[in-house]
Amino acid sequence: MLKLEPRTQTSMLLAVAAPLLALALTVAIGVLLFTALGKDPLQALRLFFIEPLKNGRALSELSVKAVPLALIALGLAVCFRANIWNIGAEGQFVLGALGAGWVAMQAGPDTSAWFVVPVLLGGVVGGMLWAGVVALLRDRFNTNEILVSLMLVYVATLLLNYLVYGPWKDPDGYNFPQTVLFAASTRLPRLVNGLRMNVGVVIALLAVAAFAVFQFRTYRGYALTVGGIAPAAARYAGFSSRSALWTALLLSGGMAGLAGAFEVAGPLGQLTPYVPVGYGFAAIIVAFVGRLHPVGIVFSSVLMSMFYIGGELAQSRMGLPKALTSVFQGVLLFTLLACDHGLQYRMRWVAAAKARAAA
Repeated sequence: MLKLEPRTQTSMLLAVAAPLLALALTVAIGVLLFTALGKDPLQALRLFFIEPLKNGRALSELSVKAVPLALIALGLAVCFRANIWNIGAEGQFVLGALGAGWVAMQAGPDTSAWFVVPVLLGGVVGGMLWAGVVALLRDRFNTNEILVSLMLVYVATLLLNYLVYGPWKDPDGYNFPQTVLFAASTRLPRLVNGLRMNVGVVIALLAVAAFAVFQFRTYRGYALTVGGIAPAAARYAGFSSRSALWTALLLSGGMAGLAGAFEVAGPLGQLTPYVPVGYGFAAIIVAFVGRLHPVGIVFSSVLMSMFYIGGELAQSRMGLPKALTSVFQGVLLFTLLACDHGLQYRMRWVAAAKARAAA
C-alpha cells in the first residue's frame, strides 16, 4: 500500500519546478477539456499562449491586465507571508477605484497633468481604509479576517452600484449607470501612441523592486516573515503581532487600491458597475504561483493575463463559454496545491503486513 511520509528537506530545484509542472498539468487538462467540448485543442492553446504575445498591440493589452494583478499580488504576498489571510482584495480594489474616481471628478478642463498623482493617492487611501476595517475588527474583536475581508467585497460592490446608479450618475449619460468621463489630466500617460500600455508598467516594476527590498532587506519585512512561519519565536523575539497585522493589511489594501486607481485612470476612464472584474481573487493564485516572491509574481501575473485574454479570444472565435477563464485559473490553483503537497510529502510503497504491524 502507498504511504505518505513528510520530507525532512525540500529541494530548491523542486520548489522552483513545481509551478512549471502545475502549468504543464493545467495545459494537459485543458487539452482534454477542449477535446471533450469538440474543439480543436491546438487552436485553443494557440489563443491562450501565442495570440497574447504575438505583436506589440497584444503585449500592450497584456500589460493592461498584468499590472493590476501584479500590484494586488504583491500586497497579498506580504499578508500571506505573515500568515494573515486577506481574501477580500477585490473589495479593496473597488474602494481604490471609488477613491480615485472621486478625486478624478474634482478635475476640470484646465487641471494640470500632475493631477493624476492625487488620483492614484486617492486609490491607495481608499484601499487602505477598506483593509483597515478588517485590521480593526481583527485587532479589537479577534474576528476572522478571511470572513470579514470576503464579506466586505460585497459591501464594496453594493456601494459602487449605489453611487453609479445614484449620486454619481452622469446626468448626460442617457440614463446609463456610469459617472462622467474623467478629464484627460487624470488619465495615466501612455508609453506608446496608439496603444493602451501606460506608465503603470513602470510603476509596477518599481513596486516589485521596492517589495523585494522590503521583504528581504528590512527589519520590518523580516519580522513579518518570522511571525508567519513561527509565531511563538516571533513573540519571544519581541516582534509585535499587532504591528504585523496592521502593516500587512494596510500594505495589501493600499496596493489593491492602487490597482483600482490604475483601472479607472487607465483603460476605463470612468466608474461603471463593471469595475470589479475578479482581479482581487485571481491575484491570490498569482501570488502563490509566484511563490510569494516579487519576481515570481511578475511572471505569474503575465501568465494569468494570458488566461484572461485567451479566454476572451476563445469566447469570440471558438464559441467557448466565458467561464473558461475561471476554469483555467481554478485548475492551475489545484494543480499547484497538488505539486506543493508533493514537495512536503513523498509516497512510499509499504507491504500490507508491515503497515498492519506498524499500526
